[in-house]
Amino acid sequence: MRLSPESLSALPLVIGFALSPSTVSAAAFRHAGQPVGLIDNANTDNTYRDARGSGFPGLTWLRESVSEIIFGHPSTKHSDSTSPSVSVPLSRYRDDVVVRFNVTNPRDQTLLGQAAKENRMDVWASTPQFVDIRLQKDQLRLLLTRIPVPLETQWSVLIPDLEGAVWATYPTKDVTGELEDAAGKLDAAYLKGNIFFHDYQPLSVITSWMALMESMFPSIAKMGIIGDSFEGRPIHSFRIGDRSDENANNGTRKTILVTGGLHGREWISTSTVTYLLWSIITAYGKESMVTKLLKHFDIVFIPVLNPDGYDYTWKTDRLWRKSRQQTKVSWCRGFDLDQAFGFVWDQTKSQVDPCSESYGGDEPFQAVEATRLADWGRNQTENGVKFIGYLDLHSYSQQILFPYTFTCDEDPPNRENLEELGVGLAKAIRLSSGNFYTVSSACEGTVAGKDTGSEATGGSAIDWFYHELHSRYSYQVKLRDTGSYGFLLPRSHIIPTGEEMLNALKYFGDFLLGNNGIESISKANDRTSHDKGRVDLK
Repeated sequence: MRLSPESLSALPLVIGFALSPSTVSAAAFRHAGQPVGLIDNANTDNTYRDARGSGFPGLTWLRESVSEIIFGHPSTKHSDSTSPSVSVPLSRYRDDVVVRFNVTNPRDQTLLGQAAKENRMDVWASTPQFVDIRLQKDQLRLLLTRIPVPLETQWSVLIPDLEGAVWATYPTKDVTGELEDAAGKLDAAYLKGNIFFHDYQPLSVITSWMALMESMFPSIAKMGIIGDSFEGRPIHSFRIGDRSDENANNGTRKTILVTGGLHGREWISTSTVTYLLWSIITAYGKESMVTKLLKHFDIVFIPVLNPDGYDYTWKTDRLWRKSRQQTKVSWCRGFDLDQAFGFVWDQTKSQVDPCSESYGGDEPFQAVEATRLADWGRNQTENGVKFIGYLDLHSYSQQILFPYTFTCDEDPPNRENLEELGVGLAKAIRLSSGNFYTVSSACEGTVAGKDTGSEATGGSAIDWFYHELHSRYSYQVKLRDTGSYGFLLPRSHIIPTGEEMLNALKYFGDFLLGNNGIESISKANDRTSHDKGRVDLK
């Protein structure tokens, strides 16, 4: 995807000031007729208006927006600075809370999960230590009568006001106003602000922003489409790499894949993928380790693998998890994409209910989006790409998980190496932010949507890439936090989460270069302070 030459003519002026992409995108989306974050809730059916159509009309807005940034425009203030600039029915969450039950044995975990399933409650997280459940306040008393006696007192409320927590994750009008007011400013203090990452962004904004990034860095960036979703939305990819010496790798291009947004409600995973994309592409030529990494490897970013589910969370239900594909039960839509891949699919045969949040289908690759990723991956390997690493970002629980997901009774052949790198990633995060991420086999990790107990399940993306495409360093990373906010991580965590994962990605690349993360860790150790408000690329 390329922008017109006339649209590119003003870009050197912008790039020369190291312009934050959000400044351009805010004005650009305004010209395109799509105010930042504005959602029209009237259209809740399955029709799709392609973001590359009316959202990107002729691409002439880029030239206009860059001119506006350079020459300025009148400021516009919003009178209401506290309301989200979205129209989403929040009343559905008014009586909901999230409760954590502390469990001490597998039997209690299983019985609690079964009780939640029978009452159609939403299991946010299930571990051998605790189970987080979203339910209505008046359901709590009922649940307490159906669980083991020890659990009747072993619980606490994590989120007492779910409606307020949902409200707080949407963009606010004051940030929209800040984007508009800042469009004429090019001072260094503003440029370090990364306003694009001050909010979660809807799908159309992300798509337009990715296209703009490609136009700004055409020598090393390529935006693509791996396929279409069930509802016809393009699943966009973004490849970054220095291919100036195409013969350096004997025709084979080693590639690191980073995905997010397999589950619609996990917005922090999508924002983190875009943050990594921006940080890596702007570090090229400035930071030696990143430049070296991109000369040896490509990095492919897929911010939203489940665009239908993600879009649905912006328009209808913020806490929707699955895809939006029709199932055999007409009133229960969607598949859990992370249980839809074809390697040891549905090992336990436990998830046969299409209404379950963890329903992976009645057969492997029944989910359209999982098929698209697998077909794209196979096609890439047939055309000279070798996947050497895979990071699949999710939330929540702060965990770094390696294969296998389907069983704890079988170890991958390179388990020691997987553990070693996993511990290194956790260390890189800890040095960056002080946050602790645990490292374990994915079969022992936190599972959202699991409502039948503690058994492992198959069909995961990391198992499939590890086994089928021989991506020997495949990980699922569950981002912040550990339960205080769950899937509703506040906007203020976007940049700090991106920063800690950026350090992990640098360590990951450095390890794959054969340095065992030494260069990345040594730079992290040299830091005496950590500015969480910007990308520190020096």
